Amino acid sequence: MRVLVLGGTTEARTLYGLLEGQTARFEVTVSLAGATRAPVLPALEVRIGGFGGVEGLREWLLAHRIDAVVDATHPFAVRMSGNAVQACARAGVSLLRVERPGWTPVAGDRWTIVPDMAAAARALGTAPRRVLLTVGRKDLLPFRDAGRHDWLLRSVDRPDASLLPPGARVVQARGPFDEATEETLLRTERIGVIVTKNSGGTATAGKLAAARRLGVEVIMVARPPVAPAAVVPDAPAAMAWLERLYAHGASTRREV
Repeated sequence: MRVLVLGGTTEARTLYGLLEGQTARFEVTVSLAGATRAPVLPALEVRIGGFGGVEGLREWLLAHRIDAVVDATHPFAVRMSGNAVQACARAGVSLLRVERPGWTPVAGDRWTIVPDMAAAARALGTAPRRVLLTVGRKDLLPFRDAGRHDWLLRSVDRPDASLLPPGARVVQARGPFDEATEETLLRTERIGVIVTKNSGGTATAGKLAAARRLGVEVIMVARPPVAPAAVVPDAPAAMAWLERLYAHGASTRREV
């Protein structure tokens, strides 16, 4: 069975590991957007770069006779997820989205939930604050003119200097980040507020637990709406879905 995995997340990397030993049943292509300069590559066929929108993806699916697509992109990759829904519908290809549950506030949290990056920048206010910015290097523009704050930006890759707020310091790091390490960072840098996306998962949740312990405010950007699709929360559930599709296809072939 030919499978396309739209990857790049922790869940996607777990799914790669499950599929790497199943080459007798699954012929897998992993697609990465190319946003990260040094991605972790699986021992599977990999393509890097976009498809050219909905129609480009539809044509690629048909040309490569893809039977199933697993969308394991980031919860904020709404354009790619939307394109996958439309392209799979037009090509008659089964689609599943792996969407890890979002974070929810608990007792002790000081969250301000906002709908987008512009609202997050406004929520910082005008009085200077020490800010830990963990929204990724592609969403920095709204913060460039958001006030005279002391900015500490953490990103896997170094952002374009033209997008950085004035005087911003950059820490290049790749998760996971545990709670103790995050608490040390918040204390050492005297962080007063964290700005982050509601990405969910465990890899970067340590900063939220550390913020709760220290009473640090969190400005949380809510997940954007995405096009409807069948959804599972993790890689094992996605693998089970693929196995069911494979078994159904094998049964159909036997009947024919």
